[in-house]
Amino acid sequence: MMGEYIIYYRGKVIGGIYDDRFLVKPVKAARDMMPGARMELPYEGAKEMLLVDDLENKELLRELLAAIYDELPAAKKK
Repeated sequence: MMGEYIIYYRGKVIGGIYDDRFLVKPVKAARDMMPGARMELPYEGAKEMLLVDDLENKELLRELLAAIYDELPAAKKK
Protein backbone atom coordinates (compact mmCIF):
# COMPACT_ATOMS: atom_id res chain seq x y z
CA MET A 1 0.00 0.00 0.00
CA MET A 2 1.23 3.46 -0.84
CA GLY A 3 2.35 5.97 1.77
CA GLU A 4 0.57 9.03 2.95
CA TYR A 5 1.98 11.54 0.42
CA ILE A 6 4.06 11.25 -2.74
CA ILE A 7 6.43 14.20 -3.22
CA TYR A 8 6.96 15.61 -6.70
CA TYR A 9 9.64 18.10 -7.66
CA ARG A 10 9.27 19.79 -11.04
CA GLY A 11 7.11 16.91 -12.29
CA LYS A 12 9.26 14.01 -11.06
CA VAL A 13 8.63 11.76 -8.05
CA ILE A 14 11.53 12.24 -5.65
CA GLY A 15 10.13 10.54 -2.55
CA GLY A 16 7.31 10.77 -0.08
CA ILE A 17 6.03 11.15 3.45
CA TYR A 18 5.49 7.74 5.02
CA ASP A 19 4.44 7.33 8.66
CA ASP A 20 5.70 10.86 9.47
CA ARG A 21 9.07 10.22 7.77
CA PHE A 22 10.43 12.05 4.72
CA LEU A 23 12.03 9.42 2.48
CA VAL A 24 13.71 10.08 -0.86
CA LYS A 25 14.83 7.82 -3.68
CA PRO A 26 18.35 6.53 -3.02
CA VAL A 27 20.00 7.89 -6.17
CA LYS A 28 23.77 8.45 -6.10
CA ALA A 29 23.53 12.20 -5.47
CA ALA A 30 21.29 11.68 -2.43
CA ARG A 31 23.60 8.99 -1.01
CA ASP A 32 26.61 11.28 -1.58
CA MET A 33 24.93 14.25 0.12
CA MET A 34 23.74 12.21 3.11
CA PRO A 35 26.37 9.46 3.58
CA GLY A 36 25.15 8.58 7.08
CA ALA A 37 21.44 8.48 6.22
CA ARG A 38 19.53 5.35 7.15
CA MET A 39 17.78 3.26 4.53
CA GLU A 40 14.17 2.53 5.52
CA LEU A 41 11.17 0.84 3.99
CA PRO A 42 8.35 3.26 3.21
CA TYR A 43 5.82 0.41 3.48
CA GLU A 44 5.86 -3.38 3.39
CA GLY A 45 6.92 -4.74 0.02
CA ALA A 46 8.53 -1.48 -1.17
CA LYS A 47 12.15 -0.75 -2.00
CA GLU A 48 14.25 0.94 0.65
CA MET A 49 14.58 4.72 0.54
CA LEU A 50 16.82 7.25 2.30
CA LEU A 51 15.54 8.89 5.46
CA VAL A 52 15.91 12.69 5.49
CA ASP A 53 16.06 13.59 9.16
CA ASP A 54 17.41 17.18 9.00
CA LEU A 55 14.19 18.82 7.83
CA GLU A 56 15.09 22.19 9.37
CA ASN A 57 18.12 22.59 7.07
CA LYS A 58 16.47 24.39 4.16
CA GLU A 59 19.71 24.75 2.18
CA LEU A 60 20.33 20.99 2.36
CA LEU A 61 16.76 20.28 1.26
CA ARG A 62 17.01 22.67 -1.69
CA GLU A 63 20.32 21.16 -2.83
CA LEU A 64 19.06 17.63 -2.25
CA LEU A 65 15.92 18.09 -4.36
CA ALA A 66 17.90 19.67 -7.19
CA ALA A 67 20.49 16.88 -7.13
CA ILE A 68 17.88 14.11 -7.03
CA TYR A 69 15.93 15.74 -9.87
CA ASP A 70 18.94 15.66 -12.18
CA GLU A 71 19.36 11.89 -11.71
CA LEU A 72 15.73 10.82 -12.11
CA PRO A 73 14.27 9.86 -15.48
CA ALA A 74 11.68 12.08 -17.11
CA ALA A 75 8.07 11.46 -16.12
CA LYS A 76 6.28 8.89 -18.26
CA LYS A 77 3.71 10.22 -20.73
CA LYS A 78 0.16 9.06 -20.07
